[in-house]
Amino acid sequence: MSNEPEILTFGCRLNAYESEVMRKHATDAGLDNAIIVNSCAVTKEAERSVRQAIRKARKNNPDAQIIVTGCASQIDPDGYAAMAEVDRVIGNDLKLEAKTWSLQTDDKIIVHDIMDVKETASHLVDGFEGKARAFLQVQNGCDHRCTFCIIPYGRGNSRSVPIGVIADNVRHLVAQGFNETVMTGVDVTSYGPDLPGKPTLGQMIRRVMALVPELSRLRLSSLDPVEIDDDMWWLIENEPRFMPHLHLSLQAGDDMVLKRMKRRHLRQDVIDVCKRARDLRPDMVFGADIIAGFPTETDEMFQNTLNIVEECDLTFLHVFPYSERDGTPAAKMPSVDVPVRKQRAKMLREAGRAQVEKFNIMQVGRETTAIIEQNGHGRTEHFAEVVLDQKIDAGKLVRIKIDEIDSGVLKGRVLA
Repeated sequence: MSNEPEILTFGCRLNAYESEVMRKHATDAGLDNAIIVNSCAVTKEAERSVRQAIRKARKNNPDAQIIVTGCASQIDPDGYAAMAEVDRVIGNDLKLEAKTWSLQTDDKIIVHDIMDVKETASHLVDGFEGKARAFLQVQNGCDHRCTFCIIPYGRGNSRSVPIGVIADNVRHLVAQGFNETVMTGVDVTSYGPDLPGKPTLGQMIRRVMALVPELSRLRLSSLDPVEIDDDMWWLIENEPRFMPHLHLSLQAGDDMVLKRMKRRHLRQDVIDVCKRARDLRPDMVFGADIIAGFPTETDEMFQNTLNIVEECDLTFLHVFPYSERDGTPAAKMPSVDVPVRKQRAKMLREAGRAQVEKFNIMQVGRETTAIIEQNGHGRTEHFAEVVLDQKIDAGKLVRIKIDEIDSGVLKGRVLA
């Protein structure tokens, strides 16, 4: 095994970013022959995958030190420490501190109360290997308590990175050659109230884009539909570097389900947001997270969710069958049978595939700009995948024309 520790990353984009922070800290600390598991706790299935990976890592690397961190280990440190394969469990906030990785201690569990954490430190990352875009953490934690979600107990309360620090990080990433930055967080639209002056997310982005004019493209990882502030609307209308692709934390399209989820929006709010965004920027494309088979969801309630996909013309869907999490209010609600959840998830995914197909047909013949990922693949400004006619270095921005659809994927050529 090399001097650089192996990192197994599960879950969200924020975890991908934090894994790179840990890689640097652990390498600088001289941590050798180690496997770091950056866990996820969003569903039971996510935790099952983490535990499987830990067992496999031990089987394939009997002499390695296995360290587990991330949301799952923060929520259940004793459970992971009890696994024979695990040497150490590190808390979700401590994993980002350099001193943690050089700490000399016999303690197997190094976990603090995440609710006591008041700040989110900045972390400069020199690069993301093999990736066209860089993820940048601008916020962490969540003050809301959706009834299905355990993540606030793994991440703590909402806290924000100061604007100047974010601008420095973006400038650094651009200097490293990244043409696209994705701003990410646990509840990114909650950015700002804990900072002096209480800046909003839109204000922060406008300021950063003004301070770093050399930044080519900026995306957001996700948005709460009712938390789009005036400056964000200005960006949608006026800033071409702000990509016309918004991923909404939708979860459901039925008002009763949304209320039982304790979400902050209702069905009409989502419809209004999509309409306003397209009025300001007609080519705006939406993705959405949707949970299928939430407790008490009837066929009629599910139909409302299925219908909103077309009503809002949502394109890129992330669909999850509901998964109970111990410790959440939803786990105590009358459940929907698992086969029904899976069937509803299947129907939503089929609707999503139809939406992507419709979107792709509209792209044929258009010229656009793509960022190169790898193996001749790229992503357009709308985050649509496109296969190009030539190999170009990852991370490059190129002007392309989309010529056709092949096996459901856009095919295009690089323009001179």
